[in-house]
Amino acid sequence: MSRVAIVTGSSSGIGAATAHELSRRGWSVVVNYSKSADQAHDVAAQCREAIVVQADVGQDTECRRLAQAALDRWGRIDALVNNAGATKFVPHPKLDDLTDEDFLRIYRVNVVAAFQMTRACAPALKESRGAVVNVSSLAAFLGTGSSIAYAASKGALNTLTYSLARVLGPEVRVNAVQPGVVDTPWMSAGYGAERFRELS
Repeated sequence: MSRVAIVTGSSSGIGAATAHELSRRGWSVVVNYSKSADQAHDVAAQCREAIVVQADVGQDTECRRLAQAALDRWGRIDALVNNAGATKFVPHPKLDDLTDEDFLRIYRVNVVAAFQMTRACAPALKESRGAVVNVSSLAAFLGTGSSIAYAASKGALNTLTYSLARVLGPEVRVNAVQPGVVDTPWMSAGYGAERFRELS
């Protein structure tokens, strides 16, 4: 039986590329989306074996339902890629343009969702001696990125990664990857084409 991965936020960008690469390597994949159903189904259609599951990973019950979908289909989970992310594009000097609601929304998706998804998948990951990969950002180290709230959330995600690695190891490996500027629809739309070219 092939190994099974859940990739959150995999209807486009880094998540879609991750789903495609895992499929190319022989994995079965759960393609997750929040709003972009057509894009998610397009990603799944390009995978060897995949299912599409709509879920808002900021909600714990949705995380548990997403994990259960993989178990119902394949009976196992070997990897979880916490890729789903949120931001608000605000130049860092414009402090008044970020609200407490912005911070809470961004943290809910970028930090809390990763915790909830990992918790939902932990029993199955321990059984398979699997792995968790959190998609963080260089913004966590550099204080850059789409907004201060985004950079701070990725710093929190890195700390969460350390904590989860301590409590889930040695059965489950937990790591974070730290991409810089990546050419995705999300980035080019958020910054605008001209500004994105300057950054990249």
